[in-house]
Amino acid sequence: MGIRYFKPDPGPEKVGSILGRLFIAKGWGRKQERLQLEKAWAEAAGEEYLAGTRVVVVKKGVLEIAVSNSSLLQELAQFQKRPLLTRLKELLPGVALTDLRFRLGKID
Repeated sequence: MGIRYFKPDPGPEKVGSILGRLFIAKGWGRKQERLQLEKAWAEAAGEEYLAGTRVVVVKKGVLEIAVSNSSLLQELAQFQKRPLLTRLKELLPGVALTDLRFRLGKID
């Protein structure tokens, strides 16, 4: 027989860690992040661009936006990309956005 080590009971688990695991398991944290991202995009894009765009995903710091038509895509990509990215960085200081990518897509 080997030596047995006594492990003391760590006591009750903190509520914060239980809730954290629950949020991750249910995907609630991602939904909150998504809502925050969509709200920031709505404010940055304004009424002029919001109706023809939709937030798709953020991957490795790049926010992908679906755009309803090619003329709007060209306007956003060539003329509005830098000011929109700057505004989003101001609105989302905790999110490391490095770029915006626009693509044609279905807008619901």
